[in-house]
Amino acid sequence: MNTDTIAAVATGMTPSGIGIIRVSGEDAFSVASSVFLGKNNKAISKYEDHRAYYGYVHDEDRVVDDAILLVFKAPHSFTGEDVVEIQCHGGILMMKQILEICLKSGARAAEPGEFTKRAFLNGKMDLSEAEAVMDTIYSKNDLALKNSVKQMQGALYRRITAVREKILYETAFIESALDDPEHFDLTGYPEKLSERLLEMLRDLEELADSFDDGRMLSEGVRTVILGKPNVGKSSLLNILAGSERAIVTDVAGTTRDTIEEDISLGGVMLHVIDTAGIRSSEDVIEQIGIKKALENARSADLVIMVIDSSEVLSDEDEQILQFIKNHEKKSVILLNKSDLKTVTGPEEIACYTSNPVIIISAKDETGIDELKKFIIDEYSKGYIKYNDEIFISNLRQKEALTDAIGSLLNVAKSITEGMPEDFYSIDLTAAYGSLGKIIGVSIGDDVINEIFGRFCMGK
Repeated sequence: MNTDTIAAVATGMTPSGIGIIRVSGEDAFSVASSVFLGKNNKAISKYEDHRAYYGYVHDEDRVVDDAILLVFKAPHSFTGEDVVEIQCHGGILMMKQILEICLKSGARAAEPGEFTKRAFLNGKMDLSEAEAVMDTIYSKNDLALKNSVKQMQGALYRRITAVREKILYETAFIESALDDPEHFDLTGYPEKLSERLLEMLRDLEELADSFDDGRMLSEGVRTVILGKPNVGKSSLLNILAGSERAIVTDVAGTTRDTIEEDISLGGVMLHVIDTAGIRSSEDVIEQIGIKKALENARSADLVIMVIDSSEVLSDEDEQILQFIKNHEKKSVILLNKSDLKTVTGPEEIACYTSNPVIIISAKDETGIDELKKFIIDEYSKGYIKYNDEIFISNLRQKEALTDAIGSLLNVAKSITEGMPEDFYSIDLTAAYGSLGKIIGVSIGDDVINEIFGRFCMGK
């Protein structure tokens, strides 16, 4: 870990009322003394902890700005180091100038996530709490924000630690019994361990099972609009988005690449992807767009298929319906252009799929409320389900949970097959280590760097 003093703008680089420059490290007070002069003319090293002081920032003899200096002395700070924060006027140029003065006075520019990384390495937070910091910043709805705040307060850490303590107890008991059989009796122990394993597996599987819903709730329901060309896919996206997000023309094949938009419907977040029309084409660019459309549909949480109800079902329509059936995708079928003479109705669709069918007119914007109600009813259940629980939306955490569950299942298998107790210990230790990766107890430097490298600057 670098122990030098770092500095960065901690607020967004956009004009605002207040901007914050954060400095952390053993020379933080020295750097602050070079750039800030308080009205009381007191040495900054003499400032009281967790206090705010009014003064001004200067560059040698030039006054740069009026400012407030906040002082946080180690270890009672975000990073666990000496920290000062300079609150100045929030102009972009002003923040840049003050940061440059700090760098000139002995600090170096912080890397993305370096403040939070130092907090983790200094034991101010575990890894799940650190990751929740960025989840909080990027939360797209109230539930995701609520969950992130819970994790920052240690909710996931406590659940994982509770299971790890149980595993550690069992591992220590087995090792003690194997080393000192005269004082530790293993008679009937496999049966007792089986019961305890069931309890641990329930806890971990509940967390692991929350991942899919958790991802949708935090990132948005991955929604792909699918259909052949010129059936109204882009018009639908524009209606849902409430703006002209996609180009709409009468020319088939106008959309050749995916267009993505985050949309909120009744508190349910959708990550909507408008795709190229599915059809046979010799155009290389259009072929790439069609391939991407199908790839997105395979990974979608919801597929909205749009069909032109003023035409008979085409081979392309049947191909898409078959695709939805084969991949067992949750979907809704929209029969668009109800403002024209209907040729294809719900009866014609019923023989292909049992998915909901909604009649709409993108032109007149009829039937859209019914579509919105379907989506809200379908996905708000997840919001209610996890309203008072914690869920994970982090793939790294899900993989670690899956590994831990697999190791505990191996213990259960060893018990069933009558294997010696030292076999239990091997897999219990593996499960303990996997869970440690979630809270950062057993994790490599490369993983740590990769995690914090995704953070925003100044955090």
